[in-house]
Amino acid sequence: MKEEGSSVVPVPAPASPLGAPDAADTWTVPRSDPRAEMAELAAASGISSVEIIAWRDAGHPEAGGSEVHSARIAEKWAGAGLDVQIVASRPDGALRHWTGDGYTTTRPAGRYRIFPSTLARGALRRPVPGRATVEVWNGMPFFTPLWASQPRVVLLHHVHDRMWDTVMPGPLAAAGRLLETRLAPPLYRNTRLVTLSASSKLDIVRRLGLDPFNVDVVPPGVDATFQPGQRSPTPFVVAVGRLVPYKRFDELIAVMVSLKARHPDLQAVIAGDGSQRAHLEALVAAHSAQGWLALPGRVEPAELVRLYQRAWVLASSSAFEGWGLTISEAAACATPAVASPIAGHFDAVDDGRTGFLAEPGREMVDRLDLLLTDTALRRRMQHSARSKARELSWDAAATGILRILAEQATLCK
Repeated sequence: MKEEGSSVVPVPAPASPLGAPDAADTWTVPRSDPRAEMAELAAASGISSVEIIAWRDAGHPEAGGSEVHSARIAEKWAGAGLDVQIVASRPDGALRHWTGDGYTTTRPAGRYRIFPSTLARGALRRPVPGRATVEVWNGMPFFTPLWASQPRVVLLHHVHDRMWDTVMPGPLAAAGRLLETRLAPPLYRNTRLVTLSASSKLDIVRRLGLDPFNVDVVPPGVDATFQPGQRSPTPFVVAVGRLVPYKRFDELIAVMVSLKARHPDLQAVIAGDGSQRAHLEALVAAHSAQGWLALPGRVEPAELVRLYQRAWVLASSSAFEGWGLTISEAAACATPAVASPIAGHFDAVDDGRTGFLAEPGREMVDRLDLLLTDTALRRRMQHSARSKARELSWDAAATGILRILAEQATLCK
């Protein structure tokens, strides 16, 4: 991608079957020295420190893609010379303060108290010159428009909506959905939001009624550790994620059992941990699948890379994603995906080129079967998936979000 007289070149966001992205749906590829570019952006806008407010940090036992995203952005900004702090909830037994990868993590309160605690602290403190705020709106907002001065942006990966029903009892789920989709959006109408994909942006605009010109698309990156490696000699399918209801791993287990009938030598792994682990283990046992379908829990980074490398295909049955980071991590290892057709996945998977979009059930079984059976197709998709993943950069993601913060800081001068 050549430069054209400026430090960045606009790149169009991928098309979505939900509708064509508008002119605002672009992100930027940083020039050859992204640290220097980010440092220049910060200096020109007067930003010296960034506070990232999130429900969980990357060290939380329930951390997922959202937490990985915040950690990588924080690491890149810190590398450019910014003073970066992540403020998040504190799980039982966790340190209150932790420093690593160039930034500090502070955990002032527990799982739910973090929300009123952050709101009270923000309302009482005085503005600090040079400080920017990034709120990660993960279902429950922190209401930064009420207490955080500019510059600020909000990272909103996806709308939770029906996801509330999978994590809360009925009345609380209804209250959470009302808060997210009706009560909170008016407070954020004049706040710049950043999401990961064009399809997630369309979903946010439709469901929350926000101005599309205030919602920017900045795709995630993929770590350089994800590289092609030794492939399994026999059919191997991997799935990765937190074992929680909205990931629909129970449906994926049924898909794997049906696929096993077509491919007797199939091996499969569902890597991750979460509240549904015991339930999913019971399902595997009920199908007598323990010998070929493994649930090893949360695996170490090196083992995760090895799983992606050995897999013939990655499967994702999730009902809600802002992008689907595991899809792109697998793609970086030249592993195509068969994933549910949801906002986020529409951008992470180029249907028919880097994998397939398919509903969990017979359609997903058929698509997985096709990829396992057709060697030529699978090899084409391996190459295309790898090429697509190489377009994703954490430097580009960090630069894109910082550019939006810098714009807000400039407007406030």
